[in-house]
Amino acid sequence: MELRQLEYFMAVCEELHFTKAADKIGISQPNLSLSIKALEEEIGMPLFDRIGKRIQLTDAGSILKKHARMMLQNLSNALQEMDDLYHQNGGNLSIGALPSELDYRLTPMFIRFFQRYPNIRLKIISEVDVTGMVLNTDMHIGIAVKPLFDPRLVIRPLAREEYGIVVSKNHELSKAESISLADLQFLPIVMYPKGLWGREFVDSWCRQHGFHLNVVVETSSNPSLFYFVKANIGVGIVANSLLESIDSLDLRFLPIRDYPPVREMSIIYRSDKYLSHAARTFIHFAEEQLKDR
Repeated sequence: MELRQLEYFMAVCEELHFTKAADKIGISQPNLSLSIKALEEEIGMPLFDRIGKRIQLTDAGSILKKHARMMLQNLSNALQEMDDLYHQNGGNLSIGALPSELDYRLTPMFIRFFQRYPNIRLKIISEVDVTGMVLNTDMHIGIAVKPLFDPRLVIRPLAREEYGIVVSKNHELSKAESISLADLQFLPIVMYPKGLWGREFVDSWCRQHGFHLNVVVETSSNPSLFYFVKANIGVGIVANSLLESIDSLDLRFLPIRDYPPVREMSIIYRSDKYLSHAARTFIHFAEEQLKDR
């Protein structure tokens, strides 16, 4: 059994289509079919059931897929570790973050990180489903709301953040020190669109306390949300981590004094993937910058 055969086998597993898999790895479909056939002959069992034009894994194929993924990941880890040894303080690092976090708080932190470690090449991705991209190994590290337990993930807590409201300094509430959660039902709200995590989280929290929000404007951009608030169209509901971003906008943040929505931010990465020097350096830096003390 050769490593290349396992790579070809995994490509077919991902596509469940020989022609698409061949195109993906850059070989002809007949050569791919011959390679899989040779692998099946060596194992002595079929790996795929051919049903017309469709294929699906056999029981033997499922077992091989599970172990082949680990073998290829271990090889990738070994190559990454040796590359680390060769380059020492350099390397490439891809990081995913929620769009709302990247707008303000995280971008200055990424700038400080690059200024301190200019040899680490950063790729920063704005993504709603950060956890999904980490699990699919599309990125090395994610900064996201704490996901549900998954044995494939390492979850390192960063900060516990409470939601409050932002109002224009011309708003009737601008002189208040705080607001009650129940009072939100009587206010026009500028909020993220339905389907985004922040909107679903706050909507669910309010429903649990017996009311629905009166959302008059939906926008997926924090800068846009803040400008609607500044124009007194409505009030915004945001995490207190965005406090610094409203200083220059003539807005006020009012904490919710009773039952504020709370989110937990975390750093996440695959438990079975080698953590490079660049990744370890970033995690330490991010925890210095963001973690609750």
